[in-house]
Amino acid sequence: MLTFDMSLAGRWIGEKEMERMAPAAQAALAALLAGEGPGSDFLGWVSWPDAYDRDEFDRILRTAETIRRNSDFLVVVGIGGSYLGARAAIDLLTHSQRASLPRERRDGPLVVYAGHNLSPAWHAELLDLLETGEVSVNVISKSGTTTEPAAAFRILKAYMERRYGREGARSRIFATTDAARGALRTLADAEGYETFRIPDDIGGRFSVLTAVGLLPIAAAGIDIGEILRGASDARAALADPDFGRNPALRYAAARNCLLRKGYGVEILANYDPALHSVTEWWKQLFGESEGKDGRGLFPAGVDFSTDLHSMGQYIQDGRRFLFETVLQVETSRRSLSIPDDPGSLDGLDFLAGRDLEEVNRKALQGTALAHVDGDVPNLAVRVPALTPYWFGWMVYFFEMACGVSGHLLGVNPFDQPGVEAYKRNMFALLGKPGFEREREALEARMAGEGN
Repeated sequence: MLTFDMSLAGRWIGEKEMERMAPAAQAALAALLAGEGPGSDFLGWVSWPDAYDRDEFDRILRTAETIRRNSDFLVVVGIGGSYLGARAAIDLLTHSQRASLPRERRDGPLVVYAGHNLSPAWHAELLDLLETGEVSVNVISKSGTTTEPAAAFRILKAYMERRYGREGARSRIFATTDAARGALRTLADAEGYETFRIPDDIGGRFSVLTAVGLLPIAAAGIDIGEILRGASDARAALADPDFGRNPALRYAAARNCLLRKGYGVEILANYDPALHSVTEWWKQLFGESEGKDGRGLFPAGVDFSTDLHSMGQYIQDGRRFLFETVLQVETSRRSLSIPDDPGSLDGLDFLAGRDLEEVNRKALQGTALAHVDGDVPNLAVRVPALTPYWFGWMVYFFEMACGVSGHLLGVNPFDQPGVEAYKRNMFALLGKPGFEREREALEARMAGEGN
C-alpha cells in the first residue's frame, strides 16, 4: 500500500493537532463519497476506477494497437489536464531514453506533444520531426475552442491532410471530446474521426484515468488495465473513514496544518527523473483545485539530486515559508553497481560495488534530515514501485487527498474561474469579434503602464 509518513514533521505538527483535524477530514471524505459538497457535479472521478465504460475501454485498446502498428509518432494535442496525466504515466513507465532509441527498441510509437504552448518554433520543429516517420494524432479537448490546442490542431490537421490526403488523415486522427456537443465533436462527426468521450462529470485535471489519458498511455505500450486495477484498489482503501489508517486523509490534514502555521508553499520533491512529469501533473491538480478565494498552498516541484545544486541552497537557508513532501519510490526498476577504479582519484572507492539505488536513497535521507535541521518540515509519500498498478494507486491517492484538502480549505476544488481571465484579455488583444471595447481598454492600459 502507498503510505504517508510525517515523522520528520513532528516538530511542527503534533498528533493531537492531527486528531483535531480528523473530524473535518472524515466529513470531507464522506461528502466526496456521497457525491455532495462544493463542485458535486464533477465527482465522477470518485467511482470511475470501477464504473468506467468497458466497451469504450476495449475500443481504446483496439485503437491503441492500430496506432502502435502503423505509427512512429503519436502527437497528443492538449493543454493542462488534457495531456499532463498521460505524460506523467508515459515518462514514468517507459524507457527514460526512449526518444533517442531506434524505433525497433521502443515499445510503441514515440509520444510527442502539441497545443500546450503557443511557441511557433516548437510547433514548426515538431512538424520537422514528424517528417521522419509515420504519424497519428490524438486531439483532446472538451470544447474544441481552447486557443492553444485548437490552433495546434488546425496546423496538424492541415499537415495530415497534405501528407495522407483527407481520407487517409481520417484514419489517423482520433478525437477525445464531449459526447454530444462542442466544436471538436461537430468537426469529428463531420470528418468521421473515431472519437472517445470526456465524461461530463470529470474535470480535466482529474481525467487521467479516462480516455483522455488512457488512449495515449496504451499507445505507448503501457498496461492500462493494471493502472485501473491500482486505482480501484486505492478507491477501496481510501474510502476507509479511519483517520489513522487512511493516508489521503492524513496527508490532506497535515498540509492544511502547515498552511495554517504560515507555510504557504509545498514543494513536491522526487529523486528519480521519471517522476518529473508526475510533479507537473500534481502541480496542476493542487494549484488549480485550491488556488482560489485568496487561499491555498502554492505547489512547486524540485527534481533531486539535480536541484540540490541549484534550488537546494534556498530550501536549506532561504526564507522559512515552505515545506517539502518527498515522493519516494521504495524499489527502483533497474539496478546498477558502481565499479572499482584502482586509481580512485575521485575519492569514491568506498562506494565500489554498491548499487546506485543505495546511494540515491542515502542522498534522500541525508537531504531530508538536513532540511529538517534547516527548519523545513518534511512529509513523505512512499510508493512501492514504478509500475502501472502503483501509478494508478498514486493518481487516485492524490486526487482523493486533493478533494479532501479543498474541503478543509473551504473552497470548491472542482472549478477554475481564474483560468478564464487571461483568455479574455488574449482574445481582446488578438481582435476577436465582440471584444472591441475590452481591446481598447487593454491597449490604453498597456500604453500607460509601458508594456
